[in-house]
Amino acid sequence: ICSCCCLSRRLNQLSSHDPLWKRHCKKYWLISEEEKSQQNQTWKALFISTYSDLGRYIRYYATLKKAWDDLEKYLGQRCPRMIGSLKESVREEDLDAVEAQIGCKLPDDYRCSFRIHNGQKLVVPGLMGSMALSNHYRSEDLLDIDTAAGGFQQRLGLKQCLPLTFCIHTGLSQYMALESVEGRNKYEIFYQCPDQMARNPSAIDMFITGTSYLEWFTSYVNKVVTGGYPIIRDQIFRYVHDKECVATTGDITVSVSTSFLPELSSVHPPHYFFTYRIRIEMSKDALPEKACQLDSRYWRITNAKGDVEEVQGPGVVGEFPIISPGRVYEYTSCTTFSTTSGYMEGYYTFHCLYYKDKFFNVTIPRFHMVCPTFKVSTARMVSADAETNHNEYAVDEDEDSTDTDEYEDRRRMLDIPAPSGRCPRHT
Repeated sequence: ICSCCCLSRRLNQLSSHDPLWKRHCKKYWLISEEEKSQQNQTWKALFISTYSDLGRYIRYYATLKKAWDDLEKYLGQRCPRMIGSLKESVREEDLDAVEAQIGCKLPDDYRCSFRIHNGQKLVVPGLMGSMALSNHYRSEDLLDIDTAAGGFQQRLGLKQCLPLTFCIHTGLSQYMALESVEGRNKYEIFYQCPDQMARNPSAIDMFITGTSYLEWFTSYVNKVVTGGYPIIRDQIFRYVHDKECVATTGDITVSVSTSFLPELSSVHPPHYFFTYRIRIEMSKDALPEKACQLDSRYWRITNAKGDVEEVQGPGVVGEFPIISPGRVYEYTSCTTFSTTSGYMEGYYTFHCLYYKDKFFNVTIPRFHMVCPTFKVSTARMVSADAETNHNEYAVDEDEDSTDTDEYEDRRRMLDIPAPSGRCPRHT
């Protein structure tokens, strides 16, 4: 448009038409009428001045700015401490200096995000989600650019990988590959998973969490701001709820959400760790005499090979909760599979408080747990016919799924950071 204005007087007039630039300012830079009035510039001047600073990010800026704005608005009402930990944007020259320091180019979508916010301080809770079990706590911070650069890897197994997140309790990070080396795609994002059976320390498998920074960050934000991840005690918990994982028996509804824990899992040996969160609720319209108490649980656990295990035991989390009209009881538990996926289903047995000899079962809906896509380390020594570079990794281990209600944790405890280390089931 600027070039056209040099051709004729009429094109010069048209190219200066402010409504034309207003549309572009709102589309590419998300500039509001209020912000424009504060700048005291024409829309054209405002677009050009912004472009001179952020022009290289014109493909990404609006998407990332909206994601950040939505996240701040949503968390500002629910997790104010977390918003207070965010850092101001960095300058273009700061990002250039980091590229010179690590000797690699940063992707433009990653750079663009840091022109909006420079990650967060190393605090709890972390912006990128938390998880808590009885003896395990994780909360991931989004690293600022200088801390990320300090953790840039050149060692075998993580060569040319930049950390995006960090958990101060477990040391867990999500990394982004800045080059296509060691079996990774450029800009792929993953959790590292050391091969516990390999003698070579560079044998590191990967649980893939994103194909680019833009996709990784915006998909996470979308799950947060749409309520896909629950907010519990001022923290984001990365439990995924399937709307089909709900069952109602009489006046009682049971719903389930699940989460995969990469830090407690491994590809080799095959050991996949999941946690699930169960909500038991009685309708507020139920009659008072419907009040009841949970006596026992029954689980039917099936892995990807079709092997079935049945478990029955008293109560849940060592408790026997009473459910009355309008009351909700929630708890978390965990299980492991030797296969990449599996599912659980079952029922709770209750007795009525008003009629002591009346017992009934409440259905627990079937819920599936699936390991995310992973890649096997290129350093692993395997036979030519052992194709292991996909999620159908062949396993033949004796370990099977295990119900671990003895390690369940009440929701009221989720805001207390537990000691670092593995869950008691795996110590």
